[in-house]
Amino acid sequence: MREAISLAQAAECLGEVPVGAVVVRDGVIVGRGFNTPIGEKDPTAHAEISALRDAARNLGNYRLPGCELYVTLEPCAMCAGAIMHARIARVVYGARDPKTGVHGSVVDLFAVERLNHHTEVTGGVLAEECSRMLSSFFAARRRKAP
Repeated sequence: MREAISLAQAAECLGEVPVGAVVVRDGVIVGRGFNTPIGEKDPTAHAEISALRDAARNLGNYRLPGCELYVTLEPCAMCAGAIMHARIARVVYGARDPKTGVHGSVVDLFAVERLNHHTEVTGGVLAEECSRMLSSFFAARRRKAP
């Protein structure tokens, strides 16, 4: 999670919402990503998607069984779908997202039994640190707004 936080800080330095993610297999980071939708002009350029793409390239497979995803913010619906399609075994996230989070904040997509893949999810890891980073970022943006 510390590496995901470091990547979130990199996103913030670029003016992006500070969210970072890493994919880990057997204790080794195999994929990294951070938010870049503003700079890339791409609504799918979330940290999780970038980390999944990086891991898939590095491992040579679009399926990532046995991998874990660590992310600083509760995944949204788009990212949850990508996580399940990639067959990620476990997601660990920091801060909850009361507006778009899909591990219980808005809905719980990971708990839908009819879906063909079930990812284990653990939330609240270094939650205060992750939440503080996001709150500070948005507070600074509000101060700059006209």
